Amino acid sequence: MSSPIKILAFAGSARVESFNKKLVKIAAAGAMDAGAEVTLIDLLDYPMPLFNEDLEAKDGLPESVLQFKALLKSHQGLLIACPEYNGSITPLLKNAIDWASRPEPEEAPMALSCFNGKVAALLATSPGGLGGMRGLVHVRAILEGIGVLVIPEQKAIPGAYQAFDEQGNLADEKQVDAVRAIANKLATVTAKLSQ
Repeated sequence: MSSPIKILAFAGSARVESFNKKLVKIAAAGAMDAGAEVTLIDLLDYPMPLFNEDLEAKDGLPESVLQFKALLKSHQGLLIACPEYNGSITPLLKNAIDWASRPEPEEAPMALSCFNGKVAALLATSPGGLGGMRGLVHVRAILEGIGVLVIPEQKAIPGAYQAFDEQGNLADEKQVDAVRAIANKLATVTAKLSQ
């Protein structure tokens, strides 16, 4: 029997009480229902300086970047909840992607070893009326440009302040089902492509 596929789940937010951190936890359960092994991380545990090629040339890749890259490499799927800042991707998420795209000394330039062949699903929630939909367009374009297959299904949940209860759960069961279904689809597609 083959081992379960592994999905790395995280939110592109630094805020401790981020709605997107709550959202990715809910989604992770859907991937586990499909038999995936899910690793849920917080990008705050991998603090990275603002990407600077001079810093990289002087000191190499920071240890936090190497740790994040190792996680990306050891998982076949990515489940990402993406806050929207001014209609686009958060600086935290873009910086993490930019650092992770840099080659390690033993890798060829532009190898993109952490991203090539990965499968991803995108989610968002926001206090606004579009739920982060505009930012998802940018995240999708970035990931697809570096070799990630992003599944078509995605979910953006508007009105985040009302959408979640005090325990961090989505109040609407239909929303819960939709979020979990996307993560379930990610696990299923990733498993089929990994055979």
